[in-house]
Amino acid sequence: MKKRNVKIIYQYDGSKFSGFQRQKHNNIKTVQGEIEKVILKAFSQKINMISSGRTDKGVHAMEQVSNFLIDGNIPLEAIKRQINKSLKGEIKILNITEANENFNARFDAKNRTYLYILRTEEDIPPFEANYITGLKKEVNVEKFQKIMDSFIGKHDFSSFMKKDKAYRNPVREIFYIKCFYDKKWEKNQVNIEICGNGFLKTMVRIMVGSALAIYFGKEKEDYIIKNLENPNADNKKILASSEGLYLYKVNY
Repeated sequence: MKKRNVKIIYQYDGSKFSGFQRQKHNNIKTVQGEIEKVILKAFSQKINMISSGRTDKGVHAMEQVSNFLIDGNIPLEAIKRQINKSLKGEIKILNITEANENFNARFDAKNRTYLYILRTEEDIPPFEANYITGLKKEVNVEKFQKIMDSFIGKHDFSSFMKKDKAYRNPVREIFYIKCFYDKKWEKNQVNIEICGNGFLKTMVRIMVGSALAIYFGKEKEDYIIKNLENPNADNKKILASSEGLYLYKVNY
C-alpha cells in the first residue's frame, strides 16, 4: 500500500516533557516520542517524525511543524482526533493535511521565529511560572533592543550554542529581532521575537542570556560582538531559562 506524507501543525507545553527529540529509553517523556507512541498504539503504524526543529527541555511551541509517512487508508482526522484525545493538556494538533511526497518539515522551512517572554518576578503568578522567565528588575525595551541588534545578520554562532554530538554548521542568519512591551503588562513584560533561517542547540537561550548579562552590567558592552568576531564553541555560555521560550512560527 502506498504511503502518504502527512504534515501536522501543532502546539505543546514544554514543561510536560524532557525535550522534543525521541530518546532511546522509553521512560524519558518527549514530544516526538509521545506522538509516535500514540500512532503506533492506535493505528499499528511505526512512524518517524521529521520536524522543523528540536526544542530543549521546558521549551514550548505555539506552532511546531512535522511530517511523517503513514499508510494511505488511515483517515487524517482520525489521527488528529486520537493524538488530541490521548495527549490532552500536553499536545494539540491544530491542522493535519496530506503534503507533497517531497515535503520535508526540516529542510523546506524558509525561516523560524522564536518568542521569548520576560516579566518582573513579582508579577508572575504560580500557575504561569513554567511559561514566563522572571526578572528582578524592569528592562528598558529600547536599550535591550540595541544590545540584541548585534546578533542580526549572518554569523558563526559557535560562541552561542551548546555543543552537539552531530556536527552542525555553526553559521546562521538572523533576519530580524523585535523587542517590545506587552500591551497588557506594559513595562513589566518584554517580549522578544527572533527570526532566523535556523537555530543551533540552545542558541536562543544563550543569545538572550548574553544580552541580559550585558544589560545588567555582568558583561562588557562589546561581549556579543567580540564573541561573534572570534567564535569559539568552548567559550563559557550564559543561558537564560527555558520557561519563557516558545517556538512561535515556521514559514515555508
